[in-house]
Amino acid sequence: MNSILYFTFPLGVILIFSLAIGLGVFLPRRYNLSWRLYGIGAALFVFSQILHIPFNLLLNKLFAPENWQPIYSAVLWGLSAGLFEELVRYGGLRWWAKDARSWAKGVLFGSGWGGIEAILVGAIILINYIYMIFLRTQDLSTIVPPEQLAALQEGVNAYWSLAWYDSMLGALERILVLPIQISLTILVLQVFIRGQSRWLWIAIAWHTLLDAVAVIIVRQWGAYATEGILAIFTLLSIGIIFALRGEEPRSDDEVQEIVPDDKHDIGQVELPPIEENPDNIDQTRFTE
Repeated sequence: MNSILYFTFPLGVILIFSLAIGLGVFLPRRYNLSWRLYGIGAALFVFSQILHIPFNLLLNKLFAPENWQPIYSAVLWGLSAGLFEELVRYGGLRWWAKDARSWAKGVLFGSGWGGIEAILVGAIILINYIYMIFLRTQDLSTIVPPEQLAALQEGVNAYWSLAWYDSMLGALERILVLPIQISLTILVLQVFIRGQSRWLWIAIAWHTLLDAVAVIIVRQWGAYATEGILAIFTLLSIGIIFALRGEEPRSDDEVQEIVPDDKHDIGQVELPPIEENPDNIDQTRFTE
């Protein structure tokens, strides 16, 4: 048993939670925004999965895509994720987060979307870790039937025999995926900023490509190659985020500093009163 795993698995979970929650704290302070958009992004991701996961289960039952050629099933799963997540993201920005019409607000919204995804994955890792500790200390023959004992024992041994860096792959993946989720939000946001619906389809295509490539790579070359390809997509996503960064709208306070008060409007300048006396009246007469 690799005893360092007792520390590295929780460390990975701490990193995931710190990143996800940290963005929810930092971004509102940095851009003087409410955390509301972070919460909306998080809620919409959960809603998208309530729709997406049952659809995938139904799809798997009806068509058994795992029996197809790898590239076809990869594209199918990628397209499924792209359609469900990006259409929900679009609907949320259109009907719920109507005030999210700037780059900073889009980043905050996307951080909530990717942040809750990371937190849920971290929670699964943590629950699995606690369960494996429990199994490590139990007589497995009292837990499962004899025909399942060998498989369970093999699974427990494999878990506790991992290299320490293998236990950190979950945290690395979440760190890489979060900027991707933000980039997808920025792409969909362009529909409203630029008034062009094609940006929604660009986001769906980008999401489909990401997921399809990840599925193919993990099947062919394993987890490390997948994380390497994911890192490339992450760098491209960061490029998308900053390439689409626009000028932030001015706040109410800044507008107030620029726009003059009514009383200082050039058409409403208050002039000092002129005392009426014979000398002043003579000065206002036209002269030839």
